[in-house]
Amino acid sequence: MRKNSVKNSRINGEVQRVLAEVIRGEIKDPRIAPMTSVVDVEVAPDLKTCRAYISVLGSEEEAAATLEGLKSAEGFIRGRLAKEINLRNTPEIHFIMDQSIAYGVNMSHKIDMVMADQRAKKGEEEDA
Repeated sequence: MRKNSVKNSRINGEVQRVLAEVIRGEIKDPRIAPMTSVVDVEVAPDLKTCRAYISVLGSEEEAAATLEGLKSAEGFIRGRLAKEINLRNTPEIHFIMDQSIAYGVNMSHKIDMVMADQRAKKGEEEDA
């Protein structure tokens, strides 16, 4: 199976959906932040491993604690994944912190600041 085949894309989407449901509703670990989302999932073509990109809305400490909580609950998550999705192999999940959402918010804030400065400079030039 190729990495970007239709079958692999469907498996990635299904694994992402199930992971999001399990993290949102079934894990009771207090270390996992309530605003945790599964941004992307990449299942290897041989279905042995899976990289799950996780985003946490909160501080760096909350993100680190969430990652630790998810790693400790990996066995439970794999079990739920095996029950929900009928695959030949249940992939071993590697959780990776994804900072793209926080990066996007930060860049948007910086753009807004630059635009506000430009408007202020334009207003000063018109007054002079």
